[in-house]
Formats: sequence, C-alpha cells, structure tokens
Amino acid sequence: IVGITGTNGKTTTKELVAAVLAQKYNVLYTLGNFNNHIGVPLTLLRLTKEHNMAVIEMGANHPGEIAFLANIVMPDAGLITNVGKAHLAGFGSFEGVKSTKAELYHNLLSRGKTVFVDADNAHLKEMLANIENDESYNSGTSTSSVTELYGSDPALPVNGKVVSCTPYVNIDLNIDGNNYHVNSQLIGSYNVSNMLSAACVGHYFGVPAAQIVKALSDYTPQNNRSQLTKTERNTLIVDAYNANPTSMEAALRNFALIQTDSKAVILGDMFELGDDSATEHQKVVSLLEQLGITEAYLLGKNFETTTGIGTRFASTSLFKEWLQAHPLSGKTLLIKGSNSMKLTTLIDAL
Repeated sequence: IVGITGTNGKTTTKELVAAVLAQKYNVLYTLGNFNNHIGVPLTLLRLTKEHNMAVIEMGANHPGEIAFLANIVMPDAGLITNVGKAHLAGFGSFEGVKSTKAELYHNLLSRGKTVFVDADNAHLKEMLANIENDESYNSGTSTSSVTELYGSDPALPVNGKVVSCTPYVNIDLNIDGNNYHVNSQLIGSYNVSNMLSAACVGHYFGVPAAQIVKALSDYTPQNNRSQLTKTERNTLIVDAYNANPTSMEAALRNFALIQTDSKAVILGDMFELGDDSATEHQKVVSLLEQLGITEAYLLGKNFETTTGIGTRFASTSLFKEWLQAHPLSGKTLLIKGSNSMKLTTLIDAL
C-alpha cells in the first residue's frame, strides 16, 4: 500500500502513481478525492485478493488527521507531494500544515517503511530531518526504513527537468542513467515533481523504465484539474477544482510562461484561510501585476475587497451575466478558483 498526502497535487499524483504501477500490477486506487475519514475506509473496503497494490490518497484540514488516517491505512510506502498555505482556518498556520502532513513520515519511519521525498523541496527535507533528529521520537524509529529521493539533481537514480510547457509539460526523465522524453498531457510546470514522484515509486517497485514513460505520457487529467479545453472562441485552461494561495501562485506563474497572444485570467475566491484571507487574496492581485497579467476578472466577495488591477464581480453568476453583454473571444484563459465558486459553469459562456 502506497499512501499519498500533501497540500497540492495529491489527486494528480495518486493517479500518476497508480497509472505507473498498473503497468505491472493489479492496482486499487482512491476514486476521485475520497480521501477523508469516510472515503479512506470505503476505498480500503474495495480491496480484494486480486489486487497486488493500492494507492491511497489522504487529505486533512486539521491537526492529527493524517496520523489518524495513516493508522487506518498502515502504508508500506508513502510520499508527501508538497506543503503549502491551505485550510489555514483549521491548521492555524503554515507550521500547522507542515506538522500535520509530517504525520505520514512519522507513521512510515516508525514502522521501518519506505519514504519517497522530493529532494528539491526544502520544507519536505526539513520535516523528514526533524523526525530523524528528534531523540524523543527516535527511540521508536526503525532503522530498516528506506528513503528514496527524486528531483532535478542528475546524481539521483530518478531525476528530470522541464523541457517546455506551452502549454503541456514536456520533461527529460533520467532513470538509472538512461534518458527518456515524456510528452505529458498535463498543464503546469508544477506537475514535474508529481511525474517524478510517480516515476520514482514505479522504479522502486520494479516497473520497467519504458513502461513508466508510457504511463506518464498517456495519463489524461480529469475533474477540472489543469484541463485544456478549446471552444469555438477561446482556449481555456480549467483548474477550477480547488484553490489555495500556493496552488494559485503556481498556476499563475506557469500561465505567465505560456507564450500566446491575448491572455487573461478568471480567478475565484479561495476559502478556509481564516484571518489570512484578506492578505492572501491581495497577494494574488499583487502577483498578477508582478507577472504582467493585465486582464483579470476577479470573482467573489474576498477578491471584491482587494485593490489593484482586475475587474471585480461579487459572484460567479454576476460575471456570467456580464459575459452575455461582453463576450470574450480569441483569448487564452486561465480559470482558477475554489470548487464552491462554480467556475466550471462559465465554460459554456466562453
């Protein structure tokens, strides 16, 4: 059983890992985002004798939740995709996010299991080192645990780098010194670490390199996660399943790199940010200015209170009404916001 958690990219990574492992094994994996105290047990109850492996996604919005879920799952290996500013109302702070996600490392190390770590992520390396160096914890840590690193360092057994992202991400992937090219169907340079993690897991469990490359190349994202949609009038990059400050920044920075004429963004409110909400929404507007993205439509009551560039609408429905009188054409549009903003209802109008 492979356990996966993290602030952003959990579901995409879970599906990539499952796709890679399915090249060799009969794999059960979490459907959709059934990743809480109800969804995780329901997923485990689907296991049968026919399955060789399972890939289980675990989500959290308050301290202790990953420890609770990991004790149910009891994974043999696992990874944290990344840590970022999300569910701050529940976690209390970014440090709260980090300590909660690190509960997966605690679970794996204490039982001598395998941890996959993004070597390019300073937060993850720090979280792992804090556990390994904690004397009060170390007394119960098994020395048989294994740490497998992946990242951009050519010295790593599994490493890779971006070749292009216009808009699909293409990477050079190196496995045991052999180079491969992956033309993915994923949008966003932030997906490189997700692909490398899946390659690392597959490599560790003996999936041949050529089949790892095939799985990564063939995977098609679903559920409004960085999907490219071409309508009669516009090209849409729809990333409207969820949003938090970290994923919003990553999406905007990637969008700024895409070379195309007439770009614009449609951004919806981010939720569960507690006292940091006003500050974080204002940071998004400041980032738009910094990146030179001048055409922005900002939807929701949180964005409505920000100042700076952008046209503001109190709700998605009000923007939809505005679109009927002011249709957008010939544009490449990034659509990003929290799921409850219902930004996908705009697709037909674009």
